[in-house]
Amino acid sequence: MKSAVETLNPTRVRLTVEVPFEELKDSLDAAYKKINQQVTVKGFRKGKIPARVIDQRFGRGAVLEEAVNDALPKFYTDAVNEAELNPLGQPEVDITELKDGETLNFTAEVDIRPTVEIPDYSGIEVEVDAVEVSDEDVEKSVEQLRERFASTSPVERAAQDGDVLTLDLQAKVDGEVLEDGVADGVSYTIGSGELLDGIDEAVKGLEAGGEATFASELKGGSAAGKEAEVTVKVSQVAARELPELDDDFAQLASEFDTLEELQADSRKRLANMKQYDQATQAQERVLDKLLELVEIPVPEKLLEDEINTRKHNLEHHQLGQMGLDLEKYLELQGKTAEEFETETREAAVKGIKTQFVLDELVKQENLNVSQEELTEHLMRRASSSGMSPDQFAQAVVEQGQVPLLVGEVARGKALAAVVEKATVKDTNGEIVDLDDEEDEEPEAAATESADAEQAEEKADDKAGKAEEKTEG
Repeated sequence: MKSAVETLNPTRVRLTVEVPFEELKDSLDAAYKKINQQVTVKGFRKGKIPARVIDQRFGRGAVLEEAVNDALPKFYTDAVNEAELNPLGQPEVDITELKDGETLNFTAEVDIRPTVEIPDYSGIEVEVDAVEVSDEDVEKSVEQLRERFASTSPVERAAQDGDVLTLDLQAKVDGEVLEDGVADGVSYTIGSGELLDGIDEAVKGLEAGGEATFASELKGGSAAGKEAEVTVKVSQVAARELPELDDDFAQLASEFDTLEELQADSRKRLANMKQYDQATQAQERVLDKLLELVEIPVPEKLLEDEINTRKHNLEHHQLGQMGLDLEKYLELQGKTAEEFETETREAAVKGIKTQFVLDELVKQENLNVSQEELTEHLMRRASSSGMSPDQFAQAVVEQGQVPLLVGEVARGKALAAVVEKATVKDTNGEIVDLDDEEDEEPEAAATESADAEQAEEKADDKAGKAEEKTEG
């Protein structure tokens, strides 16, 4: 077999392959054997039909087609390996010549990983928010805890802001009561915004036994997005009572004996949260600076797959769970379809470039992923997915996603190496020491490029069916 490579652009090549006919012998034998098992010819036992009879009855062309389809993946893979290419996705194969007994010639166009030159990044400087916890921050945190320990007691008066109501609801669309539009005994806090638009105005001023009707757009259910006539009846009005902010409250709501200790702990926790946010911000801004330093062409097919993956995940997973469609989502976000398309494309481009750059850094820095690091990452991913570690690990193995997780960890380590060499200052001009965060994996960057890798792996899955090869 002979092959040659023609570069069409920085991310796409054309392979030209010439195969002597004798190299098709194994595939031809396999083709005859396969056809033998599939057909019946009178006078011959199944599987014992001579090749000449198969040629006569079913045509030599059918045999050649079966043999070529069987042989192409191997010849394509050999050509790719010989040229030391890193293909992305499924090739476009064109058989240019097939002469029985003489030769098989074909071309294969395929996207490839671009060559990425990593410049000196030691001079990167970024600014992040300073870690400052105000008295107001502490007060708000303690107040939120106080809200959790509020009690309620029924009152005989008109409902007002902050009251907890017990409601019966009925929704009609076009005059018909919806099958899933009736709910009794619903608990609702006025002002929480947890139910329908317009409900606060409808129930304020009502006493137990009071009833009101209002119009609202349904957020979920069988008629999500439609205008409904909603009847609400108040069966109970209860006032919320907050506990006194004193040592007794501290003992009730925490492991501390005094309110002062509880407030000090709240301040410490808020500082830790802001430090983590600061570290994440540093990672994101260093990554942005790094991407600005590198010229990276993006394969159009991979970009198209990534954009489609992001749209699919948004429409069919995130929005679906909220009972929204894309049109309603854009309306709530105040965005046009054109703005959404532009933002999605920009995010997809950044995700792919991030993957390429960090993968190159992994290679250059000879970064390896230990079993312990992979296990820790798996535990974090399991926690964020709402699955147990065992369930998540089983799903990862069954779906063949272990290499994807390894890639995420490796990219996180690569970004950490860049952040370590960068100069990070806060808005007060102080140098930020991120050593305390060095054990925190840069999840934001790893997950941002995960979608890009999924798009790439999806393309490779298709390629595997055509040429028995997956991109590593």
